[in-house]
Amino acid sequence: MEGFLEIFSNVWDQGLLGIGITEIIVSMLIFIAGAISRAFFVGRVLKWLEKLTANTDSEVDDALLESLKKPLGYIPMTVALYFIAVYLPLSGMADTFATNLIKAMIAFTIFSALANSIAPIFQIFTSSTFLTQSMTMWLERAAKVIVWVIGLGIIFDIFGIQIGPLVAGLGLFSVAVALGAQDLFKNLISGLLIIGENRFQPGDRIEVPGSLHGMVEDIGFRSTLVRMFDTAPMLVPNKDLSDVKVINHGKMEYRRINWSINLIYSTTQQQLAKICEEITAFINSSQEFIINPNQESFARTEELALSSIDIKILCYSKPVGMTDFSKIKQNLIFEIIKIVRNNGSEFAYPSTSVYIENTDPLNASNYSTEGLKAKDISNESAPHKGDD
Repeated sequence: MEGFLEIFSNVWDQGLLGIGITEIIVSMLIFIAGAISRAFFVGRVLKWLEKLTANTDSEVDDALLESLKKPLGYIPMTVALYFIAVYLPLSGMADTFATNLIKAMIAFTIFSALANSIAPIFQIFTSSTFLTQSMTMWLERAAKVIVWVIGLGIIFDIFGIQIGPLVAGLGLFSVAVALGAQDLFKNLISGLLIIGENRFQPGDRIEVPGSLHGMVEDIGFRSTLVRMFDTAPMLVPNKDLSDVKVINHGKMEYRRINWSINLIYSTTQQQLAKICEEITAFINSSQEFIINPNQESFARTEELALSSIDIKILCYSKPVGMTDFSKIKQNLIFEIIKIVRNNGSEFAYPSTSVYIENTDPLNASNYSTEGLKAKDISNESAPHKGDD
């Protein structure tokens, strides 16, 4: 029995890699305490900070606190790991590794907080006059990459990994990659040109005639995400949008209605003038239409077509969405129908006159000499003036 107790005591004291089971259990309890502290820190302290930021007028501090929730949650766990490293009887490589691990956790927490705080900080520049939304988004992404590159460089240096030879190796590797990734760099440069020229922004409705028509959702480093009107996403390489004609409907000043209506030919000049006058008066008096200083709105007789008299209608509305624009057009259609019919006219439709050829067989005797003489009345004497 004493031998068994001695073996049990030896196992208990030696544990894993010279660390006794008691130290392991205590370390697990410290880790659990760190997890509990993290839950308390996130649930109580951060909630208290949220109440403080909610009382301010700015939304930047709210977004900043929200982005820092996760990095700040690493702090209790890092402290717990530090206490575990201090408590455990580590020596040699194990002690060095534990110390470097804690340093790496501290560096990771710091740079994670910096990277997450970039987005709310850049929100300040979104409303700037010289930075568009897409430019802010690209700068934000580039800043995150730079922060994480520096952070990873520090973490590698903590563990004794020399980043100089690594960077040199990546430089040679990048040359080889560049030769096979020319399209990637073309798309990257095209994306920079799109943003620099401010061709379109996320939220704009763009159209490439005969190719695509949809809403821009995101301008990435390589491609642009366009949401089609059937809600299907389309990823378009940036170079395909920088080398073609793109119609940016999101930049329109007015939405135009350009119609031709067809009236029947029995419509008189007075009726035409009255119809045009009433349609123009409705457009100018309705709150749904606006005045374009570069082009007046009107309704005028335009053309004598094959089967109708055509009236040209031109007017403008605010750059509203498709649903509201369809309501405006419907109201105008109803008013045009009422005006036309109240003035005694009607809408024309394409019509064609068809002439049927006489296919009865010819009677040759009617075209003979005798027949023509029989039909010739030139030799008949004219009646005398005195005859009844």
